[in-house]
Amino acid sequence: MSESPSTPPAPGDAEQAPRQATMVRVYLGESDHGLKPLLRCLHDELRVCGATVTRGIAGFGASGVVHSAALVDLSADLPLVLEFFDRPERARAAIERIKDFVEPGHVVSWSVDVESNGRHEGR
Repeated sequence: MSESPSTPPAPGDAEQAPRQATMVRVYLGESDHGLKPLLRCLHDELRVCGATVTRGIAGFGASGVVHSAALVDLSADLPLVLEFFDRPERARAAIERIKDFVEPGHVVSWSVDVESNGRHEGR
């Protein structure tokens, strides 16, 4: 019988401790032409665990200019946020590599715990 993903660990099984990782967030704008090369680098070269790009509905940067989504202006320069996490040493190497793709000060990172039941361990 196969165990389903929602099945709790059997009594006596050792619980997996949270794994340390680093979360990285990169702030971009739709007008930045570095997103595709950045994703290619993260995927093909650096092979990070995964990445997600989120499109904001509004935002502003150091210039103070507010960019927001409106039905009449679908070509607005909306904010994009790219996030990924990996083991601390891999995330640090990725941060060093992607600095060429983004403006200074547009990359932030912090330590996180990756909760795991041991079934899907990352790279």
